[in-house]
Amino acid sequence: MAGSTRRTAGSATLEKPSAGYDRDFYCWAQEQGRLLRAGRWSEVDRENVAEEIESLGREQFNKLESAIRVLLIHMLKWDYQPDRRSRSWALSIKEQRIVLRNLIDDNPGLEPRINEAVTRAYEQAWVAAANETGISDRVFPHVSPFSFADITSRPFEYE
Repeated sequence: MAGSTRRTAGSATLEKPSAGYDRDFYCWAQEQGRLLRAGRWSEVDRENVAEEIESLGREQFNKLESAIRVLLIHMLKWDYQPDRRSRSWALSIKEQRIVLRNLIDDNPGLEPRINEAVTRAYEQAWVAAANETGISDRVFPHVSPFSFADITSRPFEYE
């Protein structure tokens, strides 16, 4: 019975059409998991399953980019507003570095894309830093002045 599941209502057996990818993603995903575990390969929605798996990889890259963007915003604010530096800012940088390190440790395949993530993250970071600080966006460099080594290990100490 490819494409359908059987359920019993009282003593009658009812046919329930399979969950469609576009109609009910949750049920579709549950059904695809069952089909894969059962080895029912011919019934698997291969194209959509493949797309979803690839999208999980893109999601990890987006998390990498996001973690770097947050760090860059903090770093720009630190550099361009020295009078507003605080223990909280320094600890936020440390915390976000831990998030970044854990993400890369959990996904070492992202390492070859780090420079791309830094470039993409910085495109948004300088705009966000200008917005958050009230400093003119023309003051911030439009290309990252920070290497990945700076992002991950430059000291940020606050007394």
